[in-house]
Amino acid sequence: MRISVRAASIVLLTLAFNAWSQNLPEVPNGAQAVSLSGKPLMSPAPGQGVLDRLAEAKADYDSDPNNADNIIWYGRRTAYTGDYRGAIGIFSEGIEKFPDDARMYRHRGHRYISIREFDRAIDDLEKASKLIEGTANEIEPDGMPNALNIPLSSLHGNIWYHLGLAYYLKQDWDNAYRAYKAGFDTGGNDDNRVSTAHWLYMILQRKGDPEAAAKALEPISADMNVIENMSYHNLCLFYKGEITLAELIGDNEDSPTGAAIMYGAANWHYYTGDVDKANEMLEALVATNAWSAFGFIAAEADLAIR
Repeated sequence: MRISVRAASIVLLTLAFNAWSQNLPEVPNGAQAVSLSGKPLMSPAPGQGVLDRLAEAKADYDSDPNNADNIIWYGRRTAYTGDYRGAIGIFSEGIEKFPDDARMYRHRGHRYISIREFDRAIDDLEKASKLIEGTANEIEPDGMPNALNIPLSSLHGNIWYHLGLAYYLKQDWDNAYRAYKAGFDTGGNDDNRVSTAHWLYMILQRKGDPEAAAKALEPISADMNVIENMSYHNLCLFYKGEITLAELIGDNEDSPTGAAIMYGAANWHYYTGDVDKANEMLEALVATNAWSAFGFIAAEADLAIR
């Protein structure tokens, strides 16, 4: 069924009210957040396919608003349009209805990171980490499947990954390390291993322990079966000296993948002593439009304290 732009717009207006009702910080009209340097952050207009899938998720939610899966997909589809504040409102409703469902806190915590509410993200993700204690892990369905249509992330892995990121953005290295260490190999696949190893390596370098950082990369090799996280895999291989900086950077675009590569390279310059080059690369990164990418947010966080 084709959903009209008008119908999808009505959905988005409803979500704007939901976000307002959650007592989120005020932002300039049309913005989703304000960067750590004070710049309003606007999401681009979503494509029709994204709006269609949102409207379908909203229809499922309307048919059964007390179904946890319907709430989660409504929130996730909302976030994919760039409306992170609306998604937070939906997940907040989910938490009210299902206060012991770790998934609600996991997804809301993720979107708090997107809008630069790191302390709120930590609170949610720590809560989620407590709720999964003693539970079996589960594969998390992909909202935007990879080329092989193989889901690669898990609930436990995503909770630890995003918790580690939130602490990293606060430069709380010890807690960031704790979370990423807990999340290593939770997905049981190489995509999970390279993504967490990348952050563990950077954390240990920032803690001033290059020997431990190198040890964190020992499970990483060039012949791993990486399906989706090629950027993190290449970063790890670069850290190990198996590919060059030029090979790592290549032709990066204004995208989350490019942001990950550029942030990792900038951070490498920083802890190897070339602070000027690191800051130059960070400034170039935050001048792009990929403001929801984790590498972009990390670049903001680094520049905010230098």
